[in-house]
Amino acid sequence: MGSTSSGRPTGARDRDDEGRARNARPRDGLGRPLPYGADGVERQPEGVLRTPEQSVAEAQELLDAGKPFHAHEVFEDAWKSGPEEERELWRGLAQLAVGLTHAARGNLTGGARLLRRGAGAVEAWASQAARPRPYGMDLAGLAGWARELARTVEEDGRAVDARARAPRLRP
Repeated sequence: MGSTSSGRPTGARDRDDEGRARNARPRDGLGRPLPYGADGVERQPEGVLRTPEQSVAEAQELLDAGKPFHAHEVFEDAWKSGPEEERELWRGLAQLAVGLTHAARGNLTGGARLLRRGAGAVEAWASQAARPRPYGMDLAGLAGWARELARTVEEDGRAVDARARAPRLRP
Protein backbone atom coordinates (compact mmCIF):
# COMPACT_ATOMS: atom_id res chain seq x y z
CA MET A 1 0.00 0.00 0.00
CA GLY A 2 1.35 3.45 -0.90
CA SER A 3 1.07 6.68 0.99
CA THR A 4 -0.09 10.20 0.32
CA SER A 5 2.22 13.21 0.35
CA SER A 6 1.17 13.72 3.98
CA GLY A 7 2.56 10.28 4.91
CA ARG A 8 -0.89 8.77 5.51
CA PRO A 9 -1.47 5.36 3.95
CA THR A 10 -3.57 5.63 0.78
CA GLY A 11 -6.95 3.99 0.80
CA ALA A 12 -6.93 3.58 4.58
CA ARG A 13 -8.99 5.33 7.19
CA ASP A 14 -7.60 5.76 10.65
CA ARG A 15 -9.42 3.27 12.89
CA ASP A 16 -8.98 2.14 16.47
CA ASP A 17 -8.85 -1.52 17.53
CA GLU A 18 -12.66 -1.65 17.62
CA GLY A 19 -13.04 -0.26 14.09
CA ARG A 20 -14.18 3.23 15.11
CA ALA A 21 -12.87 6.16 13.08
CA ARG A 22 -9.95 7.68 14.96
CA ASN A 23 -7.37 10.14 13.73
CA ALA A 24 -4.00 8.41 14.12
CA ARG A 25 -1.89 11.46 13.36
CA PRO A 26 0.73 12.11 16.00
CA ARG A 27 0.00 14.94 18.43
CA ASP A 28 2.11 17.50 20.23
CA GLY A 29 2.00 18.02 23.98
CA LEU A 30 -1.03 20.30 23.66
CA GLY A 31 -2.96 17.78 21.57
CA ARG A 32 -2.46 19.54 18.22
CA PRO A 33 -2.18 17.19 15.24
CA LEU A 34 1.23 16.88 13.62
CA PRO A 35 1.97 15.54 10.12
CA TYR A 36 1.90 11.77 9.69
CA GLY A 37 5.33 10.36 10.42
CA ALA A 38 6.32 13.20 12.78
CA ASP A 39 7.49 12.45 16.29
CA GLY A 40 4.64 13.19 18.64
CA VAL A 41 3.73 12.79 22.27
CA GLU A 42 2.26 9.47 23.34
CA ARG A 43 -1.51 9.73 23.33
CA GLN A 44 -3.46 9.28 26.51
CA PRO A 45 -5.40 6.01 26.33
CA GLU A 46 -9.16 6.50 26.41
CA GLY A 47 -11.70 4.61 28.47
CA VAL A 48 -9.33 3.75 31.31
CA LEU A 49 -11.07 2.98 34.60
CA ARG A 50 -9.27 4.64 37.50
CA THR A 51 -10.19 5.36 41.08
CA PRO A 52 -10.92 9.04 41.70
CA GLU A 53 -7.61 9.31 43.58
CA GLN A 54 -5.76 7.79 40.60
CA SER A 55 -7.52 10.20 38.24
CA VAL A 56 -6.48 13.21 40.32
CA ALA A 57 -2.87 11.99 40.65
CA GLU A 58 -2.50 11.14 36.95
CA ALA A 59 -4.09 14.40 35.83
CA GLN A 60 -1.76 16.36 38.12
CA GLU A 61 1.29 14.60 36.64
CA LEU A 62 0.12 15.50 33.15
CA LEU A 63 -0.60 19.11 34.12
CA ASP A 64 2.83 19.40 35.75
CA ALA A 65 4.37 18.09 32.51
CA GLY A 66 2.62 20.80 30.47
CA LYS A 67 0.07 18.40 28.97
CA PRO A 68 -3.35 19.78 29.91
CA PHE A 69 -4.97 18.22 26.83
CA HIS A 70 -3.95 14.80 28.11
CA ALA A 71 -5.12 15.66 31.64
CA HIS A 72 -8.52 16.55 30.17
CA GLU A 73 -8.75 13.02 28.76
CA VAL A 74 -8.14 11.56 32.24
CA PHE A 75 -10.91 13.77 33.63
CA GLU A 76 -13.15 12.80 30.73
CA ASP A 77 -12.69 9.10 31.55
CA ALA A 78 -13.72 9.83 35.16
CA TRP A 79 -16.68 11.88 33.95
CA LYS A 80 -17.91 9.09 31.66
CA SER A 81 -17.26 6.13 33.97
CA GLY A 82 -17.80 7.59 37.43
CA PRO A 83 -20.91 7.73 39.52
CA GLU A 84 -23.73 9.90 38.18
CA GLU A 85 -23.55 12.25 41.18
CA GLU A 86 -19.91 13.14 40.34
CA ARG A 87 -20.19 13.61 36.60
CA GLU A 88 -20.52 17.38 36.75
CA LEU A 89 -17.41 17.59 38.96
CA TRP A 90 -15.27 15.67 36.47
CA ARG A 91 -16.81 17.52 33.53
CA GLY A 92 -15.91 20.85 35.17
CA LEU A 93 -12.35 19.66 35.79
CA ALA A 94 -12.10 18.58 32.13
CA GLN A 95 -13.26 22.07 31.10
CA LEU A 96 -10.52 23.63 33.24
CA ALA A 97 -7.89 21.45 31.54
CA VAL A 98 -9.24 22.25 28.07
CA GLY A 99 -9.34 25.94 28.96
CA LEU A 100 -5.65 25.80 29.87
CA THR A 101 -5.00 23.88 26.63
CA HIS A 102 -6.63 26.60 24.54
CA ALA A 103 -4.89 29.38 26.47
CA ALA A 104 -1.55 27.65 25.81
CA ARG A 105 -2.36 27.16 22.12
CA GLY A 106 -3.13 30.87 21.75
CA ASN A 107 -6.92 30.58 21.52
CA LEU A 108 -7.32 33.19 24.24
CA THR A 109 -11.04 33.85 23.87
CA GLY A 110 -11.96 30.17 23.91
CA GLY A 111 -9.49 29.45 26.69
CA ALA A 112 -10.85 32.19 28.94
CA ARG A 113 -14.42 31.11 28.25
CA LEU A 114 -13.70 27.46 29.14
CA LEU A 115 -11.73 28.41 32.23
CA ARG A 116 -14.67 30.43 33.52
CA ARG A 117 -17.18 27.74 32.59
CA GLY A 118 -15.11 25.09 34.38
CA ALA A 119 -14.72 27.34 37.44
CA GLY A 120 -18.47 27.80 37.63
CA ALA A 121 -19.08 24.08 37.17
CA VAL A 122 -16.76 22.94 39.98
CA GLU A 123 -18.11 25.63 42.31
CA ALA A 124 -21.71 24.68 41.53
CA TRP A 125 -20.93 21.00 42.08
CA ALA A 126 -19.18 21.71 45.41
CA SER A 127 -22.10 23.82 46.58
CA GLN A 128 -24.75 21.29 45.53
CA ALA A 129 -22.83 18.27 46.82
CA ALA A 130 -21.65 20.08 49.97
CA ARG A 131 -18.16 18.70 49.25
CA PRO A 132 -15.69 21.57 48.72
CA ARG A 133 -12.64 19.23 48.86
CA PRO A 134 -13.50 15.96 47.11
CA TYR A 135 -10.52 13.59 46.93
CA GLY A 136 -8.40 16.30 48.56
CA MET A 137 -8.94 18.80 45.73
CA ASP A 138 -9.40 22.45 46.62
CA LEU A 139 -12.30 23.36 44.33
CA ALA A 140 -12.50 26.97 45.51
CA GLY A 141 -8.78 27.34 44.88
CA LEU A 142 -9.11 25.80 41.41
CA ALA A 143 -11.98 28.13 40.55
CA GLY A 144 -9.89 31.10 41.69
CA TRP A 145 -6.91 29.89 39.65
CA ALA A 146 -9.11 29.52 36.55
CA ARG A 147 -10.68 32.96 36.82
CA GLU A 148 -7.29 34.59 37.41
CA LEU A 149 -5.79 32.81 34.40
CA ALA A 150 -8.77 33.81 32.24
CA ARG A 151 -8.27 37.44 33.27
CA THR A 152 -4.52 37.21 32.62
CA VAL A 153 -4.82 35.80 29.08
CA GLU A 154 -7.41 38.42 28.16
CA GLU A 155 -5.32 41.27 29.55
CA ASP A 156 -1.95 40.06 28.22
CA GLY A 157 -3.27 38.91 24.86
CA ARG A 158 -0.75 36.10 24.45
CA ALA A 159 -0.51 32.36 24.91
CA VAL A 160 0.58 31.01 28.28
CA ASP A 161 3.09 28.32 29.18
CA ALA A 162 0.92 25.35 30.16
CA ARG A 163 3.55 23.90 32.48
CA ALA A 164 4.24 27.18 34.26
CA ARG A 165 0.52 27.97 34.65
CA ALA A 166 -0.63 24.47 35.66
CA PRO A 167 -2.93 24.41 38.69
CA ARG A 168 -2.42 22.44 41.87
CA LEU A 169 -5.39 20.12 42.19
CA ARG A 170 -4.53 19.40 45.78
CA PRO A 171 -2.90 22.06 47.95
